[in-house]
Amino acid sequence: MSGFVEKPEPLQVPGLVHLHTGKVRDLYQNEAGDLVMVASDRISAYDWVLPTEIPDKGRVLTQLSLWWFDQVADLIPNHVLSTDLPAGAPAAWEGRTLICKALQMIPVESVARGYLTGSGLAEYNESRTVCGLALPEGLSDGSELPAPIFTPATKAAVGEHDENVSYEEVARQVGADTAARLRQATLAVYTRGRAIARDRGIILADTKFEFGFDDGNLVLADEVLTPDSSRFWPADQWQPGRPQPSYDKQFVRDWLTSPESGWDRKSEQPPPALPQHVVDATRAKYVEAYERLTGTSWA
Repeated sequence: MSGFVEKPEPLQVPGLVHLHTGKVRDLYQNEAGDLVMVASDRISAYDWVLPTEIPDKGRVLTQLSLWWFDQVADLIPNHVLSTDLPAGAPAAWEGRTLICKALQMIPVESVARGYLTGSGLAEYNESRTVCGLALPEGLSDGSELPAPIFTPATKAAVGEHDENVSYEEVARQVGADTAARLRQATLAVYTRGRAIARDRGIILADTKFEFGFDDGNLVLADEVLTPDSSRFWPADQWQPGRPQPSYDKQFVRDWLTSPESGWDRKSEQPPPALPQHVVDATRAKYVEAYERLTGTSWA
């Protein structure tokens, strides 16, 4: 059992039709047929969308994605049409709302890894592979890979795990040409992002992208290179062989699995509300990631 601890009711906005409530984003359609994406302050962990929000999180994700879209605009187009607030929308949507082109979405999580950790590490420890790609002996948690790799996953519903799959399986599902284009675009954007982050003292360990087609053209969608879709590590603290400090929701995961929370991850009980110190520490990490990457102050 997993999913939403408390699923929110979507706001009703004149001229907008609510389409979907995701882990973080609420999706609407306007009268022109464009998509309206609103990034909430919801946070998820261990396949649960928690009952406690992280203030400003949705704005940080949205503004950081916009900044990254600009950084990779010469590599691939994106789906953003406007950042204007739709008529009649609440003021709380300011800074967290994108008007986007409706795309034919590709049902694949396009993942790039430059370092070994997470589910990739678990597979490597069993078979010395990640998504079927053979890797050298002697790697450990946090090791840099010889070269970035494309390790796709299937997209899962809220409350379920994405499942790593081989490149061959992606080619079978979406066609060889689309699979090749996904791999090329994923590695190109990751390589650009990794270089930019490195210049700012941050390691981009891995990340996931979503793509869609617009009249046959591949387009980058959803969010890009945020702490929700990527693992960012402070470069000066990188030390292979152990879990790395990170700019994401690790504070949340650590607290949920600590005795203080009283929650048993293996039970079917939903996780409890987060205490204020965990909320504050998590918000600070998201803001720090934004400020270090963009070089601008979050005010």
